[in-house]
Amino acid sequence: MSEQQPVFTIEKIYVKDLSLEIPNAPHIFLDREVPEINMQLSTQGGGIEGDIYEVMLTITVTSRIKEKTVFLIEAHQAGIFRISNVPGNDIDPVLGIVCPNILFPYLRETVSDTVVRAGFPPVILNPVNFEAIYHQKKQPTESKTEKAQQTSETESVH
Repeated sequence: MSEQQPVFTIEKIYVKDLSLEIPNAPHIFLDREVPEINMQLSTQGGGIEGDIYEVMLTITVTSRIKEKTVFLIEAHQAGIFRISNVPGNDIDPVLGIVCPNILFPYLRETVSDTVVRAGFPPVILNPVNFEAIYHQKKQPTESKTEKAQQTSETESVH
């Protein structure tokens, strides 16, 4: 009987790639204006082998003051998950909703820590509704060639 129970385990959570650019350093540190922050987020997921899957969140955070880039961060937060005894139709929502919800706090910490270590005030990413993004992607009006779910935000950091 226990063989038929759904199994979901987190095998590994890791930073797959991390990049930081501060193209206008050191002069940008003297600028006192409040920067505009733009965030682009996407999710990708798929099978590795058998019941092992990888899901990755990719974020690009750009901070600008007028036309000058303050910093640019690109981070890929990934996880390896074991998913078994789950019907085929139910795997896609697990990869598109459940796994990103598990990974996002780690991504938020990676971005915030990187920004602080670069000498800037922390950037705290707002929560993301991965369920809404997943369902929006599944709408029939969406392009069939779209491979990643994306959301963008612009906000001021004080």
